[in-house]
Amino acid sequence: MPKLFNLKIITPEREFFDGDVEAVTVYAPDGSVTILADHAPFIMPVSVGNILIKKENAWESSVNSEGFMEVHHEGVMIFVQSCERPDEIDTRRAEAAKKRAEEKMRQKRSMSEYKQSQIALARAMARLQFSSRTGKH
Repeated sequence: MPKLFNLKIITPEREFFDGDVEAVTVYAPDGSVTILADHAPFIMPVSVGNILIKKENAWESSVNSEGFMEVHHEGVMIFVQSCERPDEIDTRRAEAAKKRAEEKMRQKRSMSEYKQSQIALARAMARLQFSSRTGKH
């Protein structure tokens, strides 16, 4: 039986997940990172992408925005701006957000606005990519 640890995923709107898991994989700026029980404590940024949760020998996937992860002796806490399961993704809304972000990036306003548009575009692209892999349209 694999060793379990507590995982919490929190967004500003809700507690997305709270439970015992075997592993969690997140995307960081320099690649994916998988955490198992008894991992050394650390804090790292989380990039837009997927959070993969392994429990009962099965992987569940969700799409997330930027944030950070804290690994400590009691478990793992992931704080992200948004996190969605496949059935929660509105493909039309994600496509509209993608188009808005691309247009804002073309307008080349301030560096701050450009960065915000990059983040919005990455989030929309992750949602669309995730929904196409899961067959949700």
